[in-house]
Amino acid sequence: MPLLEPTPQALRPAGLRAPSPDRVPDRLAGGTPEPLRGELTALLGADKVLWKISDLVRYASDASPYRFVPQVVVVAEDIDDVSAVLSYAHGKGREVVFRAAGTSLNGQAQGEDILVDVRRHWAGVQVLDGGARARIRPGTTVARANAALARHGRVLGPDPASALACTIGGVVANNASGMTAGTTRNSYRTLASLTFVLPSGTVVDTADPRADEDLTHAEPRLCAGLLALKAEIEADPELTARIRAKYEIKNTNGYRLDSFLDGSTPVEILRGLMVGSEGTFGFISETVFDTVALERELCTALLFFPTLPAAAAAVPLFNRAGALAVELIDGNTLRASVSVEGVPADWAALPRETAALLVEFRAADEEGRTAYERAAADVLAGLELVAPVASVTNDFTRDARTIAGYWKARKAFVAAVGGARPAGTTLITEDFAVPPARLAEACEALLALQEEHGFDAAVAGHAAHGNLHFLLAFDASRPDDVARYAAFMDAFCRLTVERFDGSLKAEHATGRNIAPFLELEWGPKATELMWRTKQVIDPDGVLAPRIVLDRDPQAHLRGLKTIPRIEAIGDPCIECGFCEPTCPSRDLTTTPRQRIVLRREMTRQPVGSPVEEALLDAYGYDAVDTCAGDSTCALDCPVGIDTGALMRELRHRRHSAREERAAALAARHFKAVESSARLAVAAARTIGDRLGDRALARVTGLARKAVRPDLVPEWLPEIPGAAARALPRTRRVGAVAVYYPACVNRIFGGPEGHRGPSLPQALVALATRAERPVWIPDDVPGTCCATIWHSKGYAEGNAVMANRIVEAAWGWTAGGTLPLVVDASSCTLGIAREVVPYLTDDNRELHAAMNVVDSVVWAAEELLPRLTVLRRARSAVLHPTCSMRHLGDEPQLRAVAEACADEVVVPHDAGCCAFAGDRGMLHQELTASATAREAAELSGRHFDAYLSANRMCELGMERATGHGYVSVLLELERATRPGPEYLRRT
Repeated sequence: MPLLEPTPQALRPAGLRAPSPDRVPDRLAGGTPEPLRGELTALLGADKVLWKISDLVRYASDASPYRFVPQVVVVAEDIDDVSAVLSYAHGKGREVVFRAAGTSLNGQAQGEDILVDVRRHWAGVQVLDGGARARIRPGTTVARANAALARHGRVLGPDPASALACTIGGVVANNASGMTAGTTRNSYRTLASLTFVLPSGTVVDTADPRADEDLTHAEPRLCAGLLALKAEIEADPELTARIRAKYEIKNTNGYRLDSFLDGSTPVEILRGLMVGSEGTFGFISETVFDTVALERELCTALLFFPTLPAAAAAVPLFNRAGALAVELIDGNTLRASVSVEGVPADWAALPRETAALLVEFRAADEEGRTAYERAAADVLAGLELVAPVASVTNDFTRDARTIAGYWKARKAFVAAVGGARPAGTTLITEDFAVPPARLAEACEALLALQEEHGFDAAVAGHAAHGNLHFLLAFDASRPDDVARYAAFMDAFCRLTVERFDGSLKAEHATGRNIAPFLELEWGPKATELMWRTKQVIDPDGVLAPRIVLDRDPQAHLRGLKTIPRIEAIGDPCIECGFCEPTCPSRDLTTTPRQRIVLRREMTRQPVGSPVEEALLDAYGYDAVDTCAGDSTCALDCPVGIDTGALMRELRHRRHSAREERAAALAARHFKAVESSARLAVAAARTIGDRLGDRALARVTGLARKAVRPDLVPEWLPEIPGAAARALPRTRRVGAVAVYYPACVNRIFGGPEGHRGPSLPQALVALATRAERPVWIPDDVPGTCCATIWHSKGYAEGNAVMANRIVEAAWGWTAGGTLPLVVDASSCTLGIAREVVPYLTDDNRELHAAMNVVDSVVWAAEELLPRLTVLRRARSAVLHPTCSMRHLGDEPQLRAVAEACADEVVVPHDAGCCAFAGDRGMLHQELTASATAREAAELSGRHFDAYLSANRMCELGMERATGHGYVSVLLELERATRPGPEYLRRT
């Protein structure tokens, strides 16, 4: 064991706790049992089989209120893996469930036997026919697919609110639609073709002209069964009429029986049945969508009404006026949304009865938008709106930022309301549809039913299509609360069906919560046809049993998950999964959601149980060590949960008193530490050049084993030489800003082969050239933004340096009269925001009076307008840093890059590189995993320049791509430097 290896028990949740009734039993502490583990490992390889109890627990939860622990998790890489698992399951009598994003709301992505992860290796988009179509793999998020289509003026028809996180496979499998898709732009209507694997292992590509011939040869019984069902349905006029009527409004409850009416061959029928089948008929390995036009001319309003029924009554008026989206939002949702960044704080004071409509018109051109604005004005003239708080305007707007804010609040419905629920309660999300003309009546009935059963639910939905969502919170650990919920569900389902002839699931698919009520909606004849369809396609019941069809009337009450309290930072989490696509460690160890899920299971366990001990043993590396700490999860979480901050707190808990003292000592004597680090880098680079990088890697590898991998960096060949000891000479007199070269730029030089000035020299030259001179104080050495200590959880050292830099900057900037320009984006974020909680009261006042500006922002706004670009690169690729996302500085980064290059490309898969100061040297596998997709996207072409805005991020991207990344300011200096027309970069 390494000398300074921390004890896992330091991560044990604090406080008294009672074992939860749904805790993972002790018998699973060893993970996947034999022979299952050994057989699958032999079949697929050890790297594709996740068997530890920590793996099983983190995959047991999704965005639903259910929790089922799988026996094993398989990470499938290709169709061969999927077919092998299905063949194994058939032979062994086992069950298989496919899981991608885990954002479904009714337990569709959970299984109790073999769970197959089809997200990690299944991403990819190919734009076809100039954007008219797109070939998309199932692990691709909707947002990623739309990003690729946007440059062609196209977009996918389905637009679920979870587009940032949900994947195409799940969208098709659930027939998810969203704000504007309705019944005409959903997956069923816009899917051109798909490739899928049947339970038998047969692969079908519906676009193949020979598909029916091949399927008939491979699966004659299946083909005959489908055609027999088709004939039976078509011979029953009453049933045919009923099926058609059910899909006049949004409906995803049960199987798409209209597939038998719309398809004329077995393959055509299967193409329809796969949509909305929730993984019970096969695995969708590829899709081809017909896309729709991306109409960019918008006019949007958030209109406030005195009551929910009053808002609902206005919906038909906007539908007739041509609105593409009409979203209903009740008062509970509006008030809860104040937790979402950008939402007006005074919404918290909105009356309980208040409701709003988010109305949007979209046009292809200015003329169309103007016509819609006139139509909208005519509708507004006849409405009685209210303005209960000052921020309410009730006006239509064209302002993109305002519109984005409205939609951000709307899309945060589930997570924002869930985050505001009482601690310890489980969240249920329900989704139903009624004929749009009866929406107001349905709202009144729903409110009355909630009151009758003691719920104060939040309501929102796609009002244009008669589709409402509501959220209920109850305590799943209390039998009386579960009974109250059960009574409500029974009454709600009967109300929807018997009074409104509505759909019990409009777009979230049946799932475990509505499966027992399927026959109530469809009747015995149609329901039995669904059972027979399942028998024809999956006669052995291998795929996803009990998710669509379940004869147990209490099935929706089985597996409800308790939500034990954990650390305050993570406690509001509803496990929605919105954080996962941005997480650098998502393909390596755990995601923010999974880190919280694991903490909750520890809390369910009695102290010292075998399961808790096993979880603690794995948590140090899987959760704490491999968290990049970039906190981009907080940006994508609708309620801003910063799991990175939680991991930093846990790092702090693991530190011994000796480690904390050593870190504080380093902060107090940082000038010597900085000088020593620069000398060490220079010496190491010299040794590496003479003896080879492998020799240094072996030395650091031995030190890591002896001391602790999370303390000793690993030598990487990409590590550059040392920076110059002396900073550029500048004058205080006449300076318009104070320039603060970050310690990383005072220690590390540029990439190997770089010709030209250092970053401090370049920035001073640019400032002089633009006649906006800067001053570098003489006592900059020995100071730091404190991120070194902050990221590692060293509290005392963080406080020492945070207060030192603020006090120094206060003097440098003459009491805040000059801006402090910082040349590394992570350091800008550190000084501008992250130091604040660690400051004394006096220093917090000083900090509030200072203006901390990133050097790229300063260059874009202060220097670029005063500079003359003399030469431009033909192409440049740009890596925005996660710190710039936090600061909102990405537009300025792009502006500087576009001044330097004719073409600037920001990869669609650009994300946090996870180098995170030195974490990429402590755990190089983290950076390799985090940058893999971005590097793959760039592998097909060469760029003249590779640009970013942080030296360590540049180092991480160089390691990922093999190309030397430099600061965008170095490229700007080259582009504006007087001299020969051609200036070499390398």
